[in-house]
Amino acid sequence: MCGIVGLIKQSDNKEKIIKKMAERIKHRGPDAEGFYIDENIALGHRRLAIIDINSGVQPMFNEDKKIVVVFNGEIYNYIELKAELKKKKHKFTTSSDTEVLVHGYEEWGSDLPKKLRGMFAFAIWDKENESLFCARDHFGIKPLYYYKTDEEFLFASEIKSFLDYPDFKKELNKSILAAYLSFSFTPTSETFFKNVYRLDPGTSITIHKNKLKMNKYFKLEFNENKKEFNESVEEIASIMKDSVNHHLLSDVEVGSFLSSGIDSSYLVALAKPDKTYTVGYDNPKYNEIEYAKNLTDLLGISNTSKKITKEEYLNSIPKIMYHMDEPSSDPAAIALYFVSHLASQEVKVVLSGEGADEFFGGYNIYRKDVDMSFYNKIPFCLRHLIAKIASCLPEVKGINFLIRRGMTLEENYIGVNKVFGKNEIKKVLKIKNQKSNQEITKPVYEEQKNKSDIVKMQAIDINFWLIKDILQKADRMTMANSLEGRVPFIDTEVFKVASSLPIEYKVTKENTKVALREAAKKVIPNESYKKKKLGFPVPLRDWLKEDDFYNEVKNTFESVYAGDFFNQKRMIKLLNDHKNNKKDNYKKVWTLYCFLKWYEVFFVEN
Repeated sequence: MCGIVGLIKQSDNKEKIIKKMAERIKHRGPDAEGFYIDENIALGHRRLAIIDINSGVQPMFNEDKKIVVVFNGEIYNYIELKAELKKKKHKFTTSSDTEVLVHGYEEWGSDLPKKLRGMFAFAIWDKENESLFCARDHFGIKPLYYYKTDEEFLFASEIKSFLDYPDFKKELNKSILAAYLSFSFTPTSETFFKNVYRLDPGTSITIHKNKLKMNKYFKLEFNENKKEFNESVEEIASIMKDSVNHHLLSDVEVGSFLSSGIDSSYLVALAKPDKTYTVGYDNPKYNEIEYAKNLTDLLGISNTSKKITKEEYLNSIPKIMYHMDEPSSDPAAIALYFVSHLASQEVKVVLSGEGADEFFGGYNIYRKDVDMSFYNKIPFCLRHLIAKIASCLPEVKGINFLIRRGMTLEENYIGVNKVFGKNEIKKVLKIKNQKSNQEITKPVYEEQKNKSDIVKMQAIDINFWLIKDILQKADRMTMANSLEGRVPFIDTEVFKVASSLPIEYKVTKENTKVALREAAKKVIPNESYKKKKLGFPVPLRDWLKEDDFYNEVKNTFESVYAGDFFNQKRMIKLLNDHKNNKKDNYKKVWTLYCFLKWYEVFFVEN
């Protein structure tokens, strides 16, 4: 796991610039640094040494030094690919997975990413052709950002590297504020920094003579296969064992995060790492430590835990926003930071359970689609009329159900964690000319237009919630602590199995992740396979009612710059209604607060 940076520009001071850009993300790779600079390009690399510790240094070259690569991630099928490339007469000088990219590019060119199983973001400079080839893994586990003008092209693992480029114009992109309020994170390829874009997952770009060509090499495809239930369960059990084994490839010790739910419990039961890590809180409702300890005691492995205090949580927010690069109001990001810090004291690599819910149907909202199928039998025109009436009524329990069921999925569903509705955004946001949610989600719906509603929901949640929130925070919070996080559920071979499951093997009226639970039951020695996933639960709803938390948020809402973006009276009302138990507004309050704290870090204090 590492950090990479690059700059294409005719300039005499490229070396100084690229070193500063790389130093900014030293936390991603504290073990070593390396650079390649010629008349056209500068490449930088920060290394966290995991595989081939002694000779896997980067940048790495082919035999005649005409191909050079900088790489962030792990290629889990590198041993198989290396054997294939050796048969084609390629000569290897290291035992690292990085060298597979150099020779793989020589052999397969821009088709290289299709051959890879792993998490990756890399850049390959072809000196002879004076072209740069960059690619990001199928599901966006590893990040890659770029900044392009008529004069230059920059790329980096984290946006903050661009701050050290002298000609970088740091401007706020206000057009996605409404989208952020709805999604709670940045759901677009655009970022909150103007002219800075994230490279989409499953995508490569080639830059030649400052012209950019983009290629989508991977798309989500769901192909239901009507196998017997037990056969599907066996397939899941087999592929998960295979994926975990591949994700354990390392020359350093691999530990694991552990909560009380099925996902991390399944990984720990398969991998049996010597060390696991859990965080919790004093409030028993939000504390998973005892559940995790029960599993590790049964497996005979260790568990190290920490209780996060309210003061620690609140004080860490500016640091979290800095490492996240963009605003996110996912409360679990902060818990993930603390568990990463805990693990980093003992190991360099951890397994983590992200992706199981999106791949295998783990969200209760999918189950509701099955539970409430009776309502869909009412003619849509009548449901639509009911929804129009309901949307004019005060928000009470059940209103949102009537509104949702009177709209098409494409009109309404943007993901499992929607925060602000369209009407609420109009009341709180001052900035006009905003991207609409439908504009953002439309390409995904078009790709899945002939699929069931549950598959469409899965595709939306994979493309947005998983890739742009869950994996974003997983990468940033682990890397902030120089820790590599590996996610065995998010694997191309696992997805092939998961995407072939019939709906009833994912969700029923009674349960979620139906087939996955049966597979996990075979190896988990307690009843974690039955538990609903809690992730990293946080007592934020309660804390926002307490004076210290309340006053910090209120002061932020009353700041001068808050009034540049939002209706401050409306913000204070949301906060006060929550504190006084009139309405549960904690998600909305926290989403507004996190944007403002992020803005403070990057545009006020900086």
